[in-house]
Amino acid sequence: MTAQQKIFALIMGAGLFLIIIEMVRRRKLAEEYSFLWLLTGIGTVVLVLWYDLMEWLTYLIGARTETTTLFIIGFVFVILINLHYSVKITRLTSQVKDLAQKIAISEKKSNE
Repeated sequence: MTAQQKIFALIMGAGLFLIIIEMVRRRKLAEEYSFLWLLTGIGTVVLVLWYDLMEWLTYLIGARTETTTLFIIGFVFVILINLHYSVKITRLTSQVKDLAQKIAISEKKSNE
């Protein structure tokens, strides 16, 4: 990984960390979701600074370059986040349906 790539990855990791802290502080992001994003920022910085770990992961997954490893890790993370949100949306959809049915039953009883 070139020095320019390392600097970019460090800036992105640290920037993500700071943005998440600020979003939690301003109550734009719930604390329960911030943990995964903070871990991502820290993980990016750790992988860039601990280059032996990056090389080992690159060898482990069979990638040719370390930047490919970072990209793959990021892509897998985005897939996992999307899966998590899909589960949340499914649960919320079910709750909304149940609440709408309860309100409809309650209104029907109050009108009788």
